[in-house]
Amino acid sequence: MNAYTFTGLLLSLAGGTAIYLASPNQRWCRRPLPRTPARLGGTLLLALGCFSLTRVLQPLTTSFVFITWLMLVFTLLPYIGALGRPGGES
Repeated sequence: MNAYTFTGLLLSLAGGTAIYLASPNQRWCRRPLPRTPARLGGTLLLALGCFSLTRVLQPLTTSFVFITWLMLVFTLLPYIGALGRPGGES
């Protein structure tokens, strides 16, 4: 795997996680992160991740990989949070 591809996916994962942790329904922390800074930071990380992917992939391929990766990230993050709560506690 190319370093730009790995970096782009990692930055996108970090950006998606920051946006998820700013959500009031997140299950990872007792309280969500401050909404505006976390969302701005997450959006910046997502933009940097997309830019990193454009360095190695064609634009159409970049958009497909980026959007598919974000769908996976935003789908798995709530399930990972639910795994950390034994017995379904809230």
